[in-house]
Amino acid sequence: MTKTLPHSVDILCIGSVLWDMIGRCPSHMSQGADVPGRITRLPGGVAMNIAMTLARFGLRPILLTAVGQDAEGRDLISACSGLGLNTDHVYVSQDLPTDRYMAIEGANGLIAAIADAHSLEAAGDKILRPLSDGQLGSETAPYDGPVALDGNLTLQLLEQIAQSPLFAKADLRVAPASPGKAERLMPLLRNNRATLYVNLEEASLLCHQNFDDAPTAARTLVEKGAARVLVTNGGETAAEARVGQLLTACPPKVLVTRVTGAGDTFMAAHIAAETQGADSQAALEKALQTAAIYVSGETPL
Repeated sequence: MTKTLPHSVDILCIGSVLWDMIGRCPSHMSQGADVPGRITRLPGGVAMNIAMTLARFGLRPILLTAVGQDAEGRDLISACSGLGLNTDHVYVSQDLPTDRYMAIEGANGLIAAIADAHSLEAAGDKILRPLSDGQLGSETAPYDGPVALDGNLTLQLLEQIAQSPLFAKADLRVAPASPGKAERLMPLLRNNRATLYVNLEEASLLCHQNFDDAPTAARTLVEKGAARVLVTNGGETAAEARVGQLLTACPPKVLVTRVTGAGDTFMAAHIAAETQGADSQAALEKALQTAAIYVSGETPL
């Protein structure tokens, strides 16, 4: 039987939880630039960013991920717990290091980034054990709540999840980790339980064609089998589509001071809004507003 979840826990967040090393400069940057700025280390990763935003909305996420049994891993678990995130089911590896992400941002946006999520990839389906051993669910009594799933998992594991009886009743909310990993989501494109959250570039990669706007991209993804999809396009019109329905909304105009984590913030805010009873249009608008506040550098809520 599925173990009854604590009342305060509302969603599983599966994927990357790591340390973000972000260098930010307030001026325009080009390739080879050597400029003054600030370098920060913060808890990050797609699953982590989503979980942090969900927690700020009053939800209590459970993290399913992998960290190393090293100083960085212990610090990360401590930081997650301090943010109100449930780490009881995190897979702690004896021999894999804690993953890291490094990015450089200027006033003109993201300059470059490298995601080192090799330990998460190496851990594979070990991170899913709580969904099969009765802690959070089993094949005969699968977890039936919302799941935020990120594309830092391997293609093999995402294919497994798309077909697994462990997720047969889950409300899957799926985001690519980056445009470079967008095509890993192909196994979930035709999953009738999945909602995909992508930006315009990621939509283009999934469809193998270029799009000029989010509504066209969203409609095309549905035509290709997606049950439901949300497509963002920076400061331009965003769209949500499913069969027979297309919704659009424009994000507020703000001065962009950071971009890393913006898509994760959008996804989490949308999930939180729907969890709290908002209709589709209101949830889309709330998510865009929250993401705009985030990229402006102000308080996320």
